[in-house]
Amino acid sequence: MERARGEGVLITLEGVEGAGKSTQMTRLAAWLERLFEAHGADQIPYIETLADYWGELCGSTDVASEWSDRLIGLTRMALSPDKNVRVYFHGTSACLSALFAAARYDELIGLVQSDVFWPYKRWAVKALAAQGRKAEAIRYAESCRSAWASDVNIDGLCEQILLSSGEVDEAYARYALTANRAGTYLAWFRAVTKKYPHKSPAAILADLIRHTPGDEGKWFAAAKEAGLFDEAIALANRTPCDPRTLTRAVRDFAENNPAFATAAGLAALHWLVHGYRYEEITSADVWAAYSHTMKAAENAGRWDEVRARIRALIGNAQAPNRFVMGVIGRELGFSPTD
Repeated sequence: MERARGEGVLITLEGVEGAGKSTQMTRLAAWLERLFEAHGADQIPYIETLADYWGELCGSTDVASEWSDRLIGLTRMALSPDKNVRVYFHGTSACLSALFAAARYDELIGLVQSDVFWPYKRWAVKALAAQGRKAEAIRYAESCRSAWASDVNIDGLCEQILLSSGEVDEAYARYALTANRAGTYLAWFRAVTKKYPHKSPAAILADLIRHTPGDEGKWFAAAKEAGLFDEAIALANRTPCDPRTLTRAVRDFAENNPAFATAAGLAALHWLVHGYRYEEITSADVWAAYSHTMKAAENAGRWDEVRARIRALIGNAQAPNRFVMGVIGRELGFSPTD
């Protein structure tokens, strides 16, 4: 079931397959009309990107071609190099998507030549690739780089073209690290490893670390997930790492890998003492880091040693970074005046 919402309109493309062909086409035509009206009325916009899928929603090359004919006049004006002619048209992306679905590639390529807007020009890249002109498509995409174009989007499309051609190694070498950037470093690592299963997680992680100098600590969770425990601890101690991420690792591995958990806990307390993310850290975070670390240390048979190391770490903290002392100082034997 496909849904789209705009200005109180709810469109459901469900039940079409169960109807006769003529009924299907009538319903589809009516739904597309309502969708297009909703898209035009969407001022926020909530469904702006719906137009990028217009060709797919048309369901056939014939319907896509009909919509192309309907929208192409205003789209030509919207993309005109003449500023006196150029107008805004909410259906521009829908027209380009419909042209692509209708396999009207030459028209599509010619239509966007005068424009500089990457979300429109990417349709020409897709059209070139669909024509088998994949090397040309990549060169064209590369030529579109600018301050107003998304490098991640360009890299992703180029990567997709190379992968579809079986050029896996070239896709990885040129685009994998940049095309798959995600909201977190762990998600970034997962995206690359999922797309390139023939490469070892350790090799991918090493490439990502080289790609992001100065951010080594942020790869701790990825190294942990890959089972690279020694590397994870080395990364966490090299540059700042979120103490809460480290504390979760301590909690999760305190029983089955207490040596790793203890090292992660000491790293967490190190960054807490040094005030990393001070504005976000709470007393509960400090206490969790300490208590889980001590549990892991007990499991590792290192309770006294680790407690002494934590005490030395906190005792050497300089004002104003003595927040940790205030939370667990008494537990470690410090007096209120220390």
